[in-house]
Amino acid sequence: MGVDAIATIPPIYFRLPEYSVAKYWNDISSAAPNTDYVIYNIPQLAGVALTPSLYTEMLKNPRVIGVKNSSMPVQDIQTFVSLGGEDHIVFNGPDEQFLGGRLMGAKAGIGGTYGAMPELFLKLNQLIADKDLETARELQYAINAIIGKLTSAHGNMYGVIKEVLKINEGLTIGSVRSPLTPVIEEDRPVVEAAAALIRETKERFL
Repeated sequence: MGVDAIATIPPIYFRLPEYSVAKYWNDISSAAPNTDYVIYNIPQLAGVALTPSLYTEMLKNPRVIGVKNSSMPVQDIQTFVSLGGEDHIVFNGPDEQFLGGRLMGAKAGIGGTYGAMPELFLKLNQLIADKDLETARELQYAINAIIGKLTSAHGNMYGVIKEVLKINEGLTIGSVRSPLTPVIEEDRPVVEAAAALIRETKERFL
């Protein structure tokens, strides 16, 4: 398939029992038997949470290598790390808690705002590796302020990010597709402020 792994959320319309969710995931995995599989846990959007019992069942599938955990409690990361052990990986999902997720055992992260400020997340990851947690906390706070600005426009956050990349990186990559809301003219001050905040944070921490 040309990919390292597949990640999927659970079925999101019908409220299914755990054995049905497990079958759904295992059926997808079976369709690509030579490709690793990552469970995507984002209950606040999917409406279905990955429970310890469901994860334990999924660990019977040798192609399951871990979880992208986007639930808000960092305790969930600890739970999945403990259940999966060293042979499985947990990715932190919420960008606003990258530091907390990594400290609770996530080995990496997959985030929606990384593309707008990759250098800042790489720096944060390095600070964690260096055990400079005070500076890491300050940088996480600064990143969260940027995310707050990115999400404060009328337009969807990803539309704002695309405009920020045009300003800061010279990239013209269009806008978001429906049903996401594109940036409108009234969002221009928010876009400019977000772009400036990213530049200022880079100057401060890099």
